[in-house]
Amino acid sequence: MDVCVILTYRCNSKCSMCYVWQNPTKADEEISLNTLRKIPSGIDYLNLTGGEPTLRLDLPEIVDLLYPKAMTLEISSNGLLSERLEPIIRKYPDIKIRFSLEGFGETNNMIRGERDGDKKKIDGLFRLKKLGAKDIGIATVIQDDNSEGVVELFRFAKKHGFELATSTLHNGFQFHKSDNFPYDRLKIAKYMEDLIAEMLKGVNVKNWFRAYLNMGLMAKLLGNRRMLPCAAAEDFIFIDPWSDVYACNVRPDLKLGNLETQDWDEIWNSPSVEEVREKVHNCTQNCWMVGSAKTAMRQKKYPKLPSAGPLLWVVYNKLKIMFGGKINFERYIDNKTAAQDKQVYYREFYLNKDVKRNIQLKSDNHYSIFGKFINK
Repeated sequence: MDVCVILTYRCNSKCSMCYVWQNPTKADEEISLNTLRKIPSGIDYLNLTGGEPTLRLDLPEIVDLLYPKAMTLEISSNGLLSERLEPIIRKYPDIKIRFSLEGFGETNNMIRGERDGDKKKIDGLFRLKKLGAKDIGIATVIQDDNSEGVVELFRFAKKHGFELATSTLHNGFQFHKSDNFPYDRLKIAKYMEDLIAEMLKGVNVKNWFRAYLNMGLMAKLLGNRRMLPCAAAEDFIFIDPWSDVYACNVRPDLKLGNLETQDWDEIWNSPSVEEVREKVHNCTQNCWMVGSAKTAMRQKKYPKLPSAGPLLWVVYNKLKIMFGGKINFERYIDNKTAAQDKQVYYREFYLNKDVKRNIQLKSDNHYSIFGKFINK
């Protein structure tokens, strides 16, 4: 099982595609060490995210507690406070670190509302690498405002021994957004085709499977159904900063329980779990996020191995690239839905703007003010 813990909704970025920073939690109301102790050992993949997890001053203690419980522990950070990760990497060099970077220069800084954010992140990556970090990399949200530079970003990561994880615009309660839709789906998809081919050219096996994941992202962008079934509430769950446990980070109606007031087994064995799984089975949301897609791409019994569908896709298209062929994207993707999408969307940038923060209290009715979260 994979577990994602949203440690906080506080954030020191001001992203255009995520409004967590506008709706922070109170530090003294966020999930506690005592509650996190209830997470059992034997987790396949445990991701500590936010908001910005380095704003948790007890992050080193959280890592000490959860590191032994997971085969892989990841910290997903914006990278602006990378110095706070240095003592963690000295102690646990095999922890997976991902910094959010949307491109170079103003591309990143405008999308994420950060002054010199790209420089801070890149400097931080090199410092962590020098300290001996074994699995560090970049996470980027492919969208209209950065898709032209995504291949350049991949080549930079590859050159310096960093990994590149990708996602795309999604609506959901973790992002506090219900209007994340692309402006030009076909344009973004064209640049993603270049990225997929580039990932298959090298010798890094991880990148071959990331090519498949990006194929799924492109399908999502173009309005196609997801390439593999969703396994929410079976193979992965999300825990929010108030200890509420959800099947996924999109639908707040798929709540399983609360880890502060309940034990893990009590939540996992409750009658509501089967009801939630049935809702997942019938879900019409068109999601394909790294936190759920990579889970769906793995075998259930042997989670370090890929499932048959992604494996066959990778072998077939890697061989085509090796022998000078090209990927037949039309075999996997239908452009008709995207071509018919004539709506106009607008995302505001906040680099030079001040916005009043709406502090969310534990007692509030969470997520209801953001409308219905729809992905299409």
